[in-house]
Amino acid sequence: MTKLLRFAPILLAACLAAPPASAQSRADLLERGRYLGETVTFCGACHNTFDRGMQPVEGMTLAGGRVFEERGLRAVAANITQDHETGIGSWTDVQIAAAIRDGHRPDGSLIGPPMPVESYRGISDRDLAALVAWLRTVPPVRHAVTERSRYPSALTPLGPPIVSVPEPASDDPVARGRYIAVNLAHCMDCHSAQLSEGRADPNGRGARGLVLEGPWGAVQAANISSHPTEGIGRWTDEQILGAITRGVSADGRRLAAPMGGRSPIWARMEPADLWAIIAYLRSLTPQDR
Repeated sequence: MTKLLRFAPILLAACLAAPPASAQSRADLLERGRYLGETVTFCGACHNTFDRGMQPVEGMTLAGGRVFEERGLRAVAANITQDHETGIGSWTDVQIAAAIRDGHRPDGSLIGPPMPVESYRGISDRDLAALVAWLRTVPPVRHAVTERSRYPSALTPLGPPIVSVPEPASDDPVARGRYIAVNLAHCMDCHSAQLSEGRADPNGRGARGLVLEGPWGAVQAANISSHPTEGIGRWTDEQILGAITRGVSADGRRLAAPMGGRSPIWARMEPADLWAIIAYLRSLTPQDR
C-alpha cells in the first residue's frame, strides 16, 4: 500500500502526459473535455457564481462562491478558473486530476461533499485527461472565495489514489449508461438511499435520496429505480427521456428544481449517451423506498 501511494502520482502523471497521436486527436480530447465539463458532469451547476435568485452571473463562469447547506455541512464551491491567484491556474495537470478523482488539493487538504469525489474515482483515464485539458481553456476570473467549507466531522480519504481506470465497454449500453449516470453525471449521488454518514448507498441506487435545499425549498430526489409504482418502471423510454431533457414527468408536470432546471443542459447530451442512461436505469433493482 505504501508503495502504491508513493508511485500513484508518478503513474497518473505518465497517463496525463502521454501525448495524443496527432493534432486532430488533441483537438478531439479537448472537445471531449468540453462536452463532459459543460454538459455531462456540468461543473457549472456548482462552480459558477450565482446571484441571489440562483441565476449565473455573466462573466463569472466557474469562478465559485456558491454555498451549499445540507446534511449538517456548509460547503463553498471553489474558483476553478485559470486565475493563478484565486483559481487553479498555478496547479499542475496532475494536481488538477488528483483533485477531481481523489479529492486532494495540492496543499494536501481534502475536498468534501458535495464534490462527488467518490463517483469521480471511476472516471476513465482518457476522460480525466480530457477534463483537465478543458479546464486549462477556462478564462481566468479573479474572484477570491474566502469562506471555508465546514463539516460536522473531519474528512477522511476515500481510499488510496486511483492509479488507472479503463474506458467502459463501448458495446454494452448498460455498462456505458452506468458509467455516465454513476461516475460522470453522478446522478446516483442524489437518487440513492443515503447512508448515515451522508453518502449514497450503493445497494440503494435509484431509491428516494438526498434532500436538496435551496431557493426552491427542500426537495427529495425521486425514486428512479425500475419499481413499477414507487419508481419509473412503468414509464416509457420516451417519458424517461423527457424527464432528463425537458424536465417533464410522465404525467406532464414540471419536475421540481434543481432537476427541472438542469434539463436544458442535459438536452445537449449525445443521443447515444442518453439512451445508454435509460438502458442503465432499466437495469436498476426495484426500490420501494
